[in-house]
Amino acid sequence: MNIPLDRDNPTALPRQIQTHLERLIHERLLTPGTKLPATRELARQLRVNRGTVALAYEELVAAGWARAHVGQGTFVAERAVGAGAPVASAAALPPVALDWSGLFSRNAQILGADDERSRALTPIPSSATVVSFAGGMPDSGLFPTDAFRRVLNQVIREEGAALLQYYPAGGYPPLRRYLSTYLLRFGLEARPEEILIVNGSQQGFDLIARTLIDPGDFVAIEQPTYPRAMQVFRSFGAQLLSVPWDGAGPRADVFERLLERHTPKLFYCQPSAHNPTGLVVTPETGRRLLEAAARHQVPIVEDGFDGSLYYGDGPSLPLKAADRGGVVIYIGTFSKILFPGLRLGWLVGPRPILERLQAAKQLADLHTSALIQAAVHRFCERKLLDRHAARVATEYARRRSLLLAALRRRMPTEVTWTEPQGGFSLLLTLPPGMDAGALLPRAVERGVAFAPGAPFFVDGGGQRTLRLSFSSVPAGRIDEGVRRLAETIKSARSRFRGRERDERAAVPVV
Repeated sequence: MNIPLDRDNPTALPRQIQTHLERLIHERLLTPGTKLPATRELARQLRVNRGTVALAYEELVAAGWARAHVGQGTFVAERAVGAGAPVASAAALPPVALDWSGLFSRNAQILGADDERSRALTPIPSSATVVSFAGGMPDSGLFPTDAFRRVLNQVIREEGAALLQYYPAGGYPPLRRYLSTYLLRFGLEARPEEILIVNGSQQGFDLIARTLIDPGDFVAIEQPTYPRAMQVFRSFGAQLLSVPWDGAGPRADVFERLLERHTPKLFYCQPSAHNPTGLVVTPETGRRLLEAAARHQVPIVEDGFDGSLYYGDGPSLPLKAADRGGVVIYIGTFSKILFPGLRLGWLVGPRPILERLQAAKQLADLHTSALIQAAVHRFCERKLLDRHAARVATEYARRRSLLLAALRRRMPTEVTWTEPQGGFSLLLTLPPGMDAGALLPRAVERGVAFAPGAPFFVDGGGQRTLRLSFSSVPAGRIDEGVRRLAETIKSARSRFRGRERDERAAVPVV
């Protein structure tokens, strides 16, 4: 234990030791029940005699900060009874604190400015009293944890010595070969050498941004969109240009005009299961986006969603499946179909960009955990992923249907929403004049939560929208959650209309 002692200070050494320990206890750095170092051990560390430490401990016990047990030692009291905060001795006073605010990089300052918007997306968890549609994540109750634990134990036994060493940045070769075959079922052709394993899709955004974006560059991005993607691109100094979604995907006509007026470094979109709407890009819109991007030499960063999780006759093909010009960088992940905590994803792209992305990956963290990669490969190779995907797809489809049916039955006529064809969420639009951010506290009071829509919009719009995620809400609670939300909306709408009437009545007649 490091206790700074000032031997030139008139304060006695036992008192300096006592005061320092009182401060640690008061600030909960030493928690109740913690055993203090033995007097002989601490005396040796501090280069004082044992009696000096023993006297400090006796004063701690007398003041109620600690308790002593004969033959066992001295422990932090369960509830310190010392009056108020301890008085710091000169030796224990902290040095002048470093002012970090003037040292932050431009990237960090941009991230800080975005922090308030991102806080609105911090999910309010479900509880006995609150039905939360705010999560947007898979249901942990459906995780195949026992099966994954078994394959993890197997790969440790069989390959542990190699997997726990440093590993090539590109990824575990058997997993890359598996992904090459796995992606074929969704129409995406990629050789193993065209696949880079990363720590989840979020690292994929970061590597792409640091490889392609310079401060001041334009980045075209769909609207609404995934807020974390916006944050990453902004943190590298990009200026975002929005391309609005309609029922067919990002509007191709707006995208084409934007490319004619600007020279963006890339275009980011989620064609397979758009977050927050759950919609998918139609083949015709996808074709126009690809043609325009190839014509203007602008890469498309496609944020993919596992094709196993779709609601309809069949999964939509990713843009990458129709990419003949090599303009698409595809981001995939196991987070939605398996476990988010694995932090395991992949990038698919032409070799020239993949080589640069791999160099950036090696600089960032050397490699993704080879142990996790091998365990996931073993899990997939034994068809356990296919069985799990079929089971959860059926359950998520059921929850989606229950949510849509409850919305049709309970919502006022002015409320509209998207009907998701993939993913975990839909976007609901409130009646004119209402604000989802202002509605959220009232909804929580009634026992229901959601994600306000504004953080999903590039240009500060979306105040009338909110995202409802059905994936982590138990099927039996969905209707009750929608009932509470509908009541909240009706109540807020009535108050809004009452204010409107009062304001009209207050206008003098000229």
